[in-house]
Amino acid sequence: MSSLDESTTTKAEWRSTLLEQRRDVVRTTRSDEAAALQEAVLAWLAEHPVRTVAAYVPVGDEPGSPELLEALRAAGLRVLLPVVVNRRSPLEWADYTGPDSLREATFGLLEPAGQRLGAAAIGEAGALFVPALAVDRRGVRLGRGAGHYDRSLPMAAPGAPLIGVVRDEEFVAELPGEPHDVRMTSVLTPRRGVVSLPV
Repeated sequence: MSSLDESTTTKAEWRSTLLEQRRDVVRTTRSDEAAALQEAVLAWLAEHPVRTVAAYVPVGDEPGSPELLEALRAAGLRVLLPVVVNRRSPLEWADYTGPDSLREATFGLLEPAGQRLGAAAIGEAGALFVPALAVDRRGVRLGRGAGHYDRSLPMAAPGAPLIGVVRDEEFVAELPGEPHDVRMTSVLTPRRGVVSLPV
């Protein structure tokens, strides 16, 4: 991230630069990183007695893979996926029951087609894997700007790990933060695995 002055760069400038850098990542690198993320997640979960996780279906250049969702199910975990209701509401959630349960939704997303469980269902997750454009060492997360996770994460169970998922280059020293930001408690990157943050 040497092209940015982290102390003065705005959120919009961060987003523009990060999205451009993601577009430049070659397919083989994305595939290798997705495999590393899956290995790291399964290793972390093997040491943490979690039965339900909140995750996401990566779209476009987002880190991760649909194969990770299948691996979570194969490990016996219940997987909750977000459902976007509208631009102003918190996310709702539904169970992931396999690739055939996903359907195309707004904003180019894939969402589970099953029963909607409501916004409060996020509280059933023992760990949350949260998509991000970047996470800093204080736990500040930069999303795409719609605010869905800002409205949803306060409903997570107290003490449930909030794990921001980013590429290694997107784990940075400092991002612009705001008082309403919900801090990540950990970050997950392909090379580092899950790293706890001092929040």
